[in-house]
Amino acid sequence: MSFKRIFAATMLVFSAVSIAFTPTAQQIEQFKKLPKSQQQALAKQYGFDLSALSKSSFSNSTDMNSNTPSVYPRQSEHSNEAEVDPMAPKEPKLKPFGYELFAGEPTSFAPNEMRSVPSDYIISSGDAITISFYGKETATHTVTVDREGRLSIPDFAPINVVGLTYSELKHLIENKIKSEAIGLNAFVSIAELRSIQVLVVGEAYRPGSYTLSPLSNVTHALFASGGPTQIASLRNIEVKRQGQTVSVLDLYDLLLRGDSSNDVTLQSGDVVFLPSVGPQVTVTGQVKRPGIFEMKQGDTAKELIHMFGGFAEDAFIENVQVNRIFNNKAKSVTSIDFSDNSADYTPRGGDEINVQAINDEIVNSVTLIGAVARPGYYEWYEGATLDSYITSLKTDLLPQADLSYAIVVREKELPGQIEVLQFVLSEALSGVPVPLERNDEVYIFSRFNSLLEEEKALENLAITAEERELQEKVKLWHLYERRQFDKKVTFDEAISKAKNPPTTTEQEEELADYTPAVFSRENLLAPVLSKLDYQASTVKQNLTINVTGQVRFPGQYPVSRDMSTIDAIRAAGGLLESAYTEFAEVTRINDKGEVLHAKSSLIKGADQYNIKLIGRDTLNILMQPNWQDSFKVSLIGEVRFPGEYVVKRGDTLIDVLNRAGGITKYADENAAIFTRESIREQEREQLSRLSDELRKDMAARSFQKSIGVNNSLSYNETDKLLRDLAKAEAVGRLVIDLPSILSRSDSLTLQKGDKLYLPGKQDSISIIGEVNYSSSHLFKAGRTIDEYISLSGGIRDRADEDKVYVIKANGEVQIPNRGSWFAVNNRVELEAGDTIVVPMDSSHMDNLTLWSTATQIFYQLGVGIAAIAAL
Repeated sequence: MSFKRIFAATMLVFSAVSIAFTPTAQQIEQFKKLPKSQQQALAKQYGFDLSALSKSSFSNSTDMNSNTPSVYPRQSEHSNEAEVDPMAPKEPKLKPFGYELFAGEPTSFAPNEMRSVPSDYIISSGDAITISFYGKETATHTVTVDREGRLSIPDFAPINVVGLTYSELKHLIENKIKSEAIGLNAFVSIAELRSIQVLVVGEAYRPGSYTLSPLSNVTHALFASGGPTQIASLRNIEVKRQGQTVSVLDLYDLLLRGDSSNDVTLQSGDVVFLPSVGPQVTVTGQVKRPGIFEMKQGDTAKELIHMFGGFAEDAFIENVQVNRIFNNKAKSVTSIDFSDNSADYTPRGGDEINVQAINDEIVNSVTLIGAVARPGYYEWYEGATLDSYITSLKTDLLPQADLSYAIVVREKELPGQIEVLQFVLSEALSGVPVPLERNDEVYIFSRFNSLLEEEKALENLAITAEERELQEKVKLWHLYERRQFDKKVTFDEAISKAKNPPTTTEQEEELADYTPAVFSRENLLAPVLSKLDYQASTVKQNLTINVTGQVRFPGQYPVSRDMSTIDAIRAAGGLLESAYTEFAEVTRINDKGEVLHAKSSLIKGADQYNIKLIGRDTLNILMQPNWQDSFKVSLIGEVRFPGEYVVKRGDTLIDVLNRAGGITKYADENAAIFTRESIREQEREQLSRLSDELRKDMAARSFQKSIGVNNSLSYNETDKLLRDLAKAEAVGRLVIDLPSILSRSDSLTLQKGDKLYLPGKQDSISIIGEVNYSSSHLFKAGRTIDEYISLSGGIRDRADEDKVYVIKANGEVQIPNRGSWFAVNNRVELEAGDTIVVPMDSSHMDNLTLWSTATQIFYQLGVGIAAIAAL
């Protein structure tokens, strides 16, 4: 029934899309197995031409060039089981040798007539012979050898042909025609072979009686029956004829040696018997053909090795593990040396042979690691030095190689114990030999720690614009592939981040974008430091130090033999420009746990110059007194010379304004906007904190709504407020009184990243918030707040009239008298550039000040951003 459903669905699909459907030979054969009535019903239901199928089938069966297989793979026994997760780990299953070759189902039980007939074929009853006359007359006759063994040719006397070979038959008929009919010749061929019945029994996949060609041998019968089962013997297949065993086929001879001498031709009535499998030996590990092999009496270790194809090149054959069962009671392990051709081992049923691999560790070598042109393993020899393997700075090292710091990691006498030797690479290649010992590892570092810095420094400028564009495209493509990979392997993490977007500072974003260079100290030293940490104990000191302060690459470094302060500074990439060069501080913890401090002079010839360091020391390179990196501030807008200015610590705003030539006559001093990075960071934190509080409030509101409590604001409104808050950009505005600063009544000390935005003269008033139309209007002296609100269409229903306030052009907020701000003596004096804010009534926000705070932040940020964007 399953085939009927598959066939019906296939017919339906092909008919729906109006595409001609040509069934495969396998489908045709399975379709033919259905009863005639079901074939006709399916053909009628789906509009399939049954006669066309028969013609197509016949055409395909008579095609001499057809490659249609006669055996198809067996249907899976687990086809109805749930699909296995493709990401689940798959363990390879060991299979018995030789069974897959015959593991199939026959497509047809009819004999295959496509095979040419050999000249020694024995003619018997049922064979059909085609005789073609040519000469004085032309005719073709197809005659069949009758049960008496005679061949009756029209107009000629019958002849007895049973027992003749095909070659003898042709000569006999040709001579007979020539002798009995003058001027007439004959061409003889076999039109159709007789069929033979062979019985396949025992451990066959489909045992039974099969109709085969008389040219068939034992393997043909096996293929026809679907092959042997998993418990069938491949080495003792018997052919019985009239109760006698006429041949025993060992398929291992055929599979391993190509010997088909015992694959005899079958006769009608023969029985092919497949007994159960004999003793089996399991072979796993480093062999060329792992599997389960059937053994025969007298098989030796040499024959078993031939069965599994021999040992792999990396197999350890001097001590091969063999698990053996004794008397069906217990298991024991024995070790066999297969390196000797006369190994004292006789395979037994149940043996499990596991051939392990040799150790991956490469011995008697020198390993070059890091920024070298040809890293890898090299042969070590007595007296070898570093310049034996690295001879040229240009050709043997990469351009980013650090010439001031390199190390040799050397094995000590105890297994797993290492020591580190530090040297200057440029000196080692210019006359100062660095002796190498057996199994030394040489680490050559990059002079960059960041991959981005390394790429910029090594960027090839001597290329065309097209080549540079191609490089950028390749880089972007690799970045895209990496991100796609990250999406797959960190899918859950990505989902979590999407639901709760993290808020990061600029410093955290820089760290997230930071990628260490491939051969950086950070990457290459990590395994060395791990080994040193592991080998530290109560009796052996941890041989690592920390270098901090004004060096290029602060961090943890291995202690080399006789390491000094200068060596540690070289390891950390050298001193920065800001480093104090007279002495460095060394912090040491003694055996009693006391913290000791010492000064190591960096001036050659001075006392305590370049002191020796030991494990767990911390070397701190101090900064020069009163050293401060210069920083930049920006002046934008109505100054005589706007732009970036480099200032030093302690400079004030008036100082840099004087350097910029002062402000122009068009500047609006009262509308100045001053931003500072530290305040911007505080605003970011405030926005993040407010966003979290709003989310919690939304959850509480959803709960109240679920229990029937009415809310004034809908979920969509609050959700929009959240999304707007997430998009809000921190400004970092510091409200200043620029006129007072210009008159030197006030002073403002500058910090890194400060910016002053000085707009031109203002001539408008803006109205935002809960008005019918937020807009800006031309400033007119004497107009009141309510008059400007009226110009914007008046207030909305949910506006709070008592809490209207004004954001002055310089950022100050002024609130009119809440009792009667319409009174002349209580009104706010409006000026050009001011912004009137009409907030929302708290009754529309469930009397929660949290929402009111959020809207006020929006208004204030919006005013600042709009003013900056206008410059």
